[in-house]
Amino acid sequence: MAERKLLGELLIERAGISEEDVQRALRVAQQQKIRIGDALLRAGVVNEEQVARALCTQLRLPFVNLSKARLSPATVALLDRELVEQFRVIPVKKDGAGLIVAIDDPDRMMTLDDLRFRSGTEFRCALTTPAAFREALAEYYDIVSDAGAIGAEAEAEGEDEDDDAPIIRLVNKILEDALSMRASDVHIEPFADHLRVRYRIDGHCQVQESPPRHLAPAILSRVKLMAGMDISEKRKAQDGRINIKLLGREIDLRVSALPAYHGESVVCRILDREQGLISLPALGFASEDYQRFLKIIKRPNGLFLVTGPTGSGKTTSLYAALRELNRPDVKIITAEDPVEYNLSGINQCQVRHNIGLDFTRILRAMLRQAPNIILVGEIRDRETAEIAIQASLTGHLVFSTLHTNDSTSALTRLIDMGIKPFLVSTAVMAVMAQRLIRRLCPHCREEYVPTDVELRSIGQTPAALEGVTVYRPGGCAECNQSGYRGRIGVFELFKLDSTIREMCFRGTGSLKLREQAKVAGGLVSLMDDGVRKFLAGDTTIEEVLTVAVAGEAAAA
Repeated sequence: MAERKLLGELLIERAGISEEDVQRALRVAQQQKIRIGDALLRAGVVNEEQVARALCTQLRLPFVNLSKARLSPATVALLDRELVEQFRVIPVKKDGAGLIVAIDDPDRMMTLDDLRFRSGTEFRCALTTPAAFREALAEYYDIVSDAGAIGAEAEAEGEDEDDDAPIIRLVNKILEDALSMRASDVHIEPFADHLRVRYRIDGHCQVQESPPRHLAPAILSRVKLMAGMDISEKRKAQDGRINIKLLGREIDLRVSALPAYHGESVVCRILDREQGLISLPALGFASEDYQRFLKIIKRPNGLFLVTGPTGSGKTTSLYAALRELNRPDVKIITAEDPVEYNLSGINQCQVRHNIGLDFTRILRAMLRQAPNIILVGEIRDRETAEIAIQASLTGHLVFSTLHTNDSTSALTRLIDMGIKPFLVSTAVMAVMAQRLIRRLCPHCREEYVPTDVELRSIGQTPAALEGVTVYRPGGCAECNQSGYRGRIGVFELFKLDSTIREMCFRGTGSLKLREQAKVAGGLVSLMDDGVRKFLAGDTTIEEVLTVAVAGEAAAA
């Protein structure tokens, strides 16, 4: 197969320009971060049609001269105005193989998969000149293109900054803003008439100023390229990972791309190595719970479970426990999906389902490594649960997570998986349920006196406020006017004693186990711990109601 010629070579042959013209254009293109064709156009040595025809030869595309061709009303009606404006294509002909559309930029071919998905039609491309394309948009669809303004803005940026292309800088700016605003996720979501960018800050999504809709394909392709995804595949969900340095810090991003009706929805989960790993005291335990927690995790063997919904901080709590236990004389191995943070001195194994390396297989292998402490990212099935329990019964301290609404339900969940009750009652030493609630901003919180109705909603009376100062959110620059800054954990620590083990062995339900734990073990519920944090001035009644009460209702 013949080697594809460079654009400069083709223009030397077809437009009669000199080698010196091409070399000068190459230097300008490199300095100003523009294409060589644009540099030659600025120099005035070629015109748009010569560049377009050379690109057609290079890319093996047909050329269509929209300034001379007349499109019939039937042809114009082949695509809705919305699709024409969004994907910047113009229909020129329909045949048995599908629809031929005119484009003014070869890079737009990357968006055709989205267009196929939207319209259910096969497309082929023909190239035209940018000027003819803009005129056709105005004539046939009454669309005034802003391509010239965008190009001028991009050129100005290229001249002023010694950096990468404008789209690259735009994506970096989105990520930098998210990091500076303490966001945990970046959501980039294309819709029919706009592109929405949202940051999840302290568990709540906040809409940000978003780029123009027509930049969506370029932005999404840039993120996918950074994450090592296939940018040509827009029909399947993909996952990737980005390692990048932002604001002087090393940041990991877990990226998910999901095909949606108006294009791919991309979510970037920010894993800040400096901020993500926190110590046990910073989790937000009450003093008595903190001491109980320390005693539990320092036992030589047994199974310790952390429960809660996705995003409730379970992994953060377990990492804090491992950091507390990490010593040179202790062997710690983890099985995670995925490995979110690298812990120095700990052997971390990444689950890889595509090669059969799942939790079960890693668990079996790690037991032959003679570890003292094992972390299983999540117990999802009976086989994983059985191996984790057997490991705890053979002298290992095992940490894991489970998706249940409260702490006592974890025991019945394991039994429902098929684990024998006597194994559950013997192996499990404690379960901790947790949620995250927003913490009041210390710079702008305001003192106030709650009403009797508000106090009754959390089971309190005015007498509980004697000698106590409580607060409500204000709003300042430090918290982006939200009144909240950061989050704090709400915990329910359930430790098994001999009575509860006997009840579990007999198959007692979670509600009765819960009642017994409150009477004998002093179980502090999620709701009660949330109230403690409200009375301590850390949060508000609204946060306790939206998070802690939701957990209580689900448990009931």
